[in-house]
Amino acid sequence: MATERFGAGLKAGGGILREFRTFLLRGNVVDLAVGVVIGVAFTSVVQALVRDLITPLIAAIGAKPDFGTLTFMLNHSLFRYGDFINALVTFIIIAAVVFFFVVMPVNHLVALSQRGRQAPGPTTRDCPECLSRIPLKATRCAFCAVQVVPVAPDPPVA
Repeated sequence: MATERFGAGLKAGGGILREFRTFLLRGNVVDLAVGVVIGVAFTSVVQALVRDLITPLIAAIGAKPDFGTLTFMLNHSLFRYGDFINALVTFIIIAAVVFFFVVMPVNHLVALSQRGRQAPGPTTRDCPECLSRIPLKATRCAFCAVQVVPVAPDPPVA
């Protein structure tokens, strides 16, 4: 069935190919692709920074010239904890960069955009009989079936 549709799409003016092109040219797909490429490039830069600058400084404190080769042996098993520490430092640096240069600015922009807005009024109230949350306009509680007087929502303050 899929091959029939694919073949029909190719014969009937490229229906499948047209759909695929439309999918690829959507803004969010292109933005995602650019983000992934930049992320990979950024990761390699941070890994080089950690491997070539930061870990040699840490290794100099431990009197080891090559931090990536730090190992220990236990029951004839070799544990390469130097590579793990390299990866951990890389992760911490990338997480810090994402937090300080992406998360914090976006949170600040969201707070600025919400500054002039008022919080919406309540849309529910407590049932006087069973204390369940019910809509303001309800005339009967959905939980205990007691009749209640509808309440008009508060008008927005201008």
